Amino acid sequence: MQKEPSQPSSIHLLTPQLANQIAAGEVVERPASVVKELLENSLDAGARSVTLEVEQGGVRLIRLRDDGSGVSKDDLPLALSRHATSKITVLEDLEAVMSLGFRGEALASISSVSRLTLTSRPRHQQQAWSVTAEGRDMEPEMAPAAHPHGSTVEVRDLFFNTPARRKFLRTEKTEFNHLEEVVRRLALSRFDVSFTLTHNARTLYQLRPAISELERERRLSQLLGQPFIEHALVVDMQAEASGLRLYGWITQPTHSRSQADQQYFFVNGRIIKDKVVSHAVRQAYQDVLYNGRHPAFVLYLELDPALVDVNVHPTKHEVRFRESRLVHDFIYRSLHRVIAQMTPASVLEQAAPMPHQVDMATSAVPANVPEQTFSQNRFYLPPQATSAPSASAVQRQIAQYGQLYPSDSGAVVASINEAMPADAVDGTPPLGFALAQLHGVYILSQSTTGLILVDMHAAHERIVYERMKQALTDERLRSQPLLVPVSLSVSRREADLAEEQLDLFARLGFGLQRLGDETLVIREVPVYLAKADVQQLVRDVLADLFELGDSRRIENHINELLGTMACHGAVRANRQLTQAEMNALLRDMEQTERSGQCNHGRPTWVPLSMTELDKLFLRGQ
Repeated sequence: MQKEPSQPSSIHLLTPQLANQIAAGEVVERPASVVKELLENSLDAGARSVTLEVEQGGVRLIRLRDDGSGVSKDDLPLALSRHATSKITVLEDLEAVMSLGFRGEALASISSVSRLTLTSRPRHQQQAWSVTAEGRDMEPEMAPAAHPHGSTVEVRDLFFNTPARRKFLRTEKTEFNHLEEVVRRLALSRFDVSFTLTHNARTLYQLRPAISELERERRLSQLLGQPFIEHALVVDMQAEASGLRLYGWITQPTHSRSQADQQYFFVNGRIIKDKVVSHAVRQAYQDVLYNGRHPAFVLYLELDPALVDVNVHPTKHEVRFRESRLVHDFIYRSLHRVIAQMTPASVLEQAAPMPHQVDMATSAVPANVPEQTFSQNRFYLPPQATSAPSASAVQRQIAQYGQLYPSDSGAVVASINEAMPADAVDGTPPLGFALAQLHGVYILSQSTTGLILVDMHAAHERIVYERMKQALTDERLRSQPLLVPVSLSVSRREADLAEEQLDLFARLGFGLQRLGDETLVIREVPVYLAKADVQQLVRDVLADLFELGDSRRIENHINELLGTMACHGAVRANRQLTQAEMNALLRDMEQTERSGQCNHGRPTWVPLSMTELDKLFLRGQ
């Protein structure tokens, strides 16, 4: 019997050179990727000073020098080998890794697509040594060198041996912008390290170590601009039970941006982009941010390393939280609380002190101005005196403010009486005292620092909205039984999750029941959502629970309804308010959470200091 000829094997091992170049496609995308890996190695080596020099956007040259622990002579050739690292040794180390790098692929991948020279000298070593590798050859060459304590990595002619990869690079300016962003991120993650960045022999950054709070704010202004720190709110929240801590800076909703280009979130010192974090931040800013705008923030989350998996992607930008719902809820509640505590008093206190101090007792509109001058709905000046009102006048006239709340005027008047600041007679409250009403739309108020402009409809809309939300919270979500229960077909996985979260749905006003492996029935819905598409809402909630571990869709739908009701119930334009009503509205704003924006994210009040007014009229120049 004749044997069939054997077929040649179609499976073979890749050469180390080719394997490194394939790995380089994941790790080394552009010059910015090289800088990221090298900077992370320097920080892991304990460097306190890092100097980075680049030419032609990093394509021609990337030279990084640090004062870290260095690499010994015997380990230099091994440092350029794939999967060679000093960060981890066993699997248990990977489960609780705190270093920025740990995969051992960076130097091998970089050296496979460039001409790389690593020069290093540990403190215990008298002589510095360098190792050089060029592209596919991957034959490291050792040589003695002159070098202080620390390391220098020099990467020349990136992608010189892979022309196809080089063609995909953008212009020099674009590549350098990406590279600069990497330096900015790491400079924000390590305030205790000095960073110097030079491009084409021009020094762009020279950041000194920032230890004190003032030095950190100065670095923030250097990297993100002075407006960021001027509108920043400090965050420092800690949950002792779960071991979570969130701190950093977020900007006021009025300082939003058209792009999400100033959003930096660090987990145990590592910059990450995570959908759980992004969703929590969006939820915290939901009803104070204008449509299409993005908040700016620099936030740091600290937690047990065992509770987060950083080995998700070769670039290590993505992580996976073991308790994603706990993390989401902690971030949302922390930021939501900070934004809620942003009162007019805190905003004005954060602003720089003004040289002018206006005497409220002597500053008033001239009494001889004829009243008809301000008629025809253009500029309404109430007949009362425009100086600080007396306590008896306020208490006598404030009851008129209850007309803005026809359904519950007694409780509103009582709450306003209690909310009147103690210094409303002898001093001046944050938003001052009303002077006049402009075009039936804006309230003009005089404060100690200048003029306050208030959009009365937007301000009153926020006040009504917050009162309705509080009332809803106090009485919990009431349910309404459906005359005909709604059957909902879902997957087995969704049905299992819904059965596990029946208590959550009940708390939100939904009565769910599982009838089969792939069938749910809705028997009760929240009263406020009786006319909503409850089937799609339940599906969306289940999708959020799968994706994020938490969902606020039901609350968001109810809040949207309350926002619409508040918008229609708020005082309309062209309504003339008395001075007592305007002052009461100002006092209510000072006591209401998130009163700086209406439900749609528009600002409700704007301050104009005496210094700004003087500039308009060229006073003192």
